[in-house]
Amino acid sequence: MSKIIFSIVFGVLLIGCSSQKEVVSKSSMFQSVSSDEVVHLSKEKDKNSCPRCGMDLTKYYKTSHAAYLDDKVYQYCSIHCLQDHLHEGISLKNPQVVDIKSLKFIGVDKAYYVVGSSVKGTMSRVSKYAFSNKEDAENFQKKYGGEIMDFYKALEVAAKDFKERR
Repeated sequence: MSKIIFSIVFGVLLIGCSSQKEVVSKSSMFQSVSSDEVVHLSKEKDKNSCPRCGMDLTKYYKTSHAAYLDDKVYQYCSIHCLQDHLHEGISLKNPQVVDIKSLKFIGVDKAYYVVGSSVKGTMSRVSKYAFSNKEDAENFQKKYGGEIMDFYKALEVAAKDFKERR
C-alpha cells in the first residue's frame, strides 16, 4: 500500500515540476510577451506566425518588424526575416518595428537600435532591439552592452549575418 501512495505522490511531483519548468522557460525569454500584449498588424489567417520562417510572433514579439507590400501587411519575427524578404528585390513600404519599452510599433526611421547586446537575439547571434527614444536605448546599452545605430545600419548588420550563414 505504501508503494502505491509513494508512486502517486512521486508522479504528482513530477507533473508539477515539469509544468513549473515550462512556465519558467517561457517567462525567461526576453523577446516574449503575453498574448494580450501582442499587436497584430496582419489580417491574415495565420497572423501569429512569421511569413518567412513560421516562428511564433508572441514568443519573438520584441524583435517584430512589419511592412506593407501591395496593400498587404507582413509582420516578421525579426529584422532578419524582413531583410530576407527585401533580399528578393522587392520594395516594402512603411517599415515598422516594435519599441521594446512601449511594445507598440513605430516607424523604423524613428527607432534607435541597440545591436550586439548580451541579450539573446532572434534569428541571429547578434541581437537587435529597437527603442522609440535614445534615452531608453542608452539605458539598455548601459545594462546589456551593444552599439546604438539607426535602422539602415542595423539592416546592414542583419544582411552580413545572413551572408555568413549561407
